[in-house]
Amino acid sequence: MRFEFIADEHVKVKTFLKRHEISKGLLAKIKFSGGNILVNHQPQNAIYLLDIGDRVTIDIPSEKGFESLMAVDKDLSIIYEDEHFLVLDKPAGVASIPSVNHSNTMANFVKAYYIRQAYENQQVHIVTRLDKDTSGLMLFAKHGYAHARLDKQLQKKLIEKRYYALVRGSGDLEEQSEIIAPIGRNPESIITRLVTKDGKYAHTSYKVIEQFGDVYLVDIHLHTGRTHQIRVHFSHIGFPLLGDDLYGGSLEHGIERQALHCHSLKFYNPFNGQEVERASPLPEDFKQVIEKLKAK
Repeated sequence: MRFEFIADEHVKVKTFLKRHEISKGLLAKIKFSGGNILVNHQPQNAIYLLDIGDRVTIDIPSEKGFESLMAVDKDLSIIYEDEHFLVLDKPAGVASIPSVNHSNTMANFVKAYYIRQAYENQQVHIVTRLDKDTSGLMLFAKHGYAHARLDKQLQKKLIEKRYYALVRGSGDLEEQSEIIAPIGRNPESIITRLVTKDGKYAHTSYKVIEQFGDVYLVDIHLHTGRTHQIRVHFSHIGFPLLGDDLYGGSLEHGIERQALHCHSLKFYNPFNGQEVERASPLPEDFKQVIEKLKAK
């Protein structure tokens, strides 16, 4: 895969490329695995001194898929795709990555898709993952350089994800608020997290969309990405998610998983300079719960 840049500084190639988020590891891959660095169409090395206006071209070698990741054919709900990125709508009940307990995962499905499409790069790069029972939008990078550039956006909190959740509690839920409470591991569990003064900073904001008695449909914006953050924060304020028995959620409304759906994803595409924003509609199990609540 080829990328071109115009030098705007009198610096070494490696310094210039670092400012374009080409890491040392990627430079090594270019050098030792069949790639090229060209300056004004002539081969050069990483310490070549650039002049302003020089055309810098890099050829990044193709990425083979991990042999340990099994390809599993499955229809995908593709929301957005270009040469560099892929956004999918993940159903509830499907894990993001393989584990001891899960082998039919989004990563397996994407690998099979890449093979079917005969893509040059067949390594699966997950940028934003979701819990197994959370539905909605997932972002994939289609090569390592794209992944590195989105990692920078993640670090700077420039990738925006919004979620719908159905929550239930006693008393009134504020119409709009911020939940800022540190989250850490639960010493009594290998799975659950909890709010603890020794935890890591966690920030969630939300807005109530609709109320059905003691159940609320909320639109949530994550400012940090702690494990189970939304589930922990809403349980902490006394409004756990419907179906989330792990954190005290009600099982009385017929939804068989935590009522959480990533409905909006926004990121900046550094390769064409455009913002990408995509949405996913309210899932069917949410709609069924809401219809029953409205009928009451």
